[in-house]
Amino acid sequence: MAPLHDSASRVDRICLVVRRAIIERALAPGDKLPEDALGERFGVSRTIARQALGQLAGEGLVDLRRNRIAVVATPTFEEARDTFDIRVELERLVVRHLAGRLSADQIAELNTHIARQETAATGPEAASIRLATDFHVLLARMTGKPILIRYVSEVAYRSGLSLSAYGRPHSPECGVAEHRSLVDAMVEGDRDEAIRLMVGHLQSVAQRAFLPETHARTKSLIDVLAPYMEG
Repeated sequence: MAPLHDSASRVDRICLVVRRAIIERALAPGDKLPEDALGERFGVSRTIARQALGQLAGEGLVDLRRNRIAVVATPTFEEARDTFDIRVELERLVVRHLAGRLSADQIAELNTHIARQETAATGPEAASIRLATDFHVLLARMTGKPILIRYVSEVAYRSGLSLSAYGRPHSPECGVAEHRSLVDAMVEGDRDEAIRLMVGHLQSVAQRAFLPETHARTKSLIDVLAPYMEG
């Protein structure tokens, strides 16, 4: 039997890959996630795959159905909007904590991330979507508050799932400009302006995005996850 820490790392690896595939819309709401296919792709037992699916279900990204069938969750439109409402309040706390308190290293890290977003804006949409989500998770991590980090991360990923279910094509240029303005306000220590910008940014994302759209799915789960196995 594999050591507990090894099993945990394998579960984390599966969650990381599947989560990223959902955020980048390679996996869409309703797509099946068979235990045997996941186990084969990651070289693990079905038990490990089942544990990973259970963790993702706890995050609201996967639905576990009868007969051990798992699918990417499909939030209702109301749930999608509620997710963004909750996210606004959580990220308001993040900005309130960080405004005027960012270190030189943190400012440099944020600017580097935004530069990567600018570069990605002219490339594949998937990378731009992931980097936009990662920006918000990065801000949460900079607070150093474990509970806030956990909840912001989970709601950001759920937001990505909601956008996959109901979103229009991603708008990278808007996101990059809004992120840069937000960082500038936090660096200047203007807490009220930073909060206003964060709230406006998230509301704009929701307003720009929420429009039903369907995506044809032709690839197998193994093919979909293949690009995410590197690194």
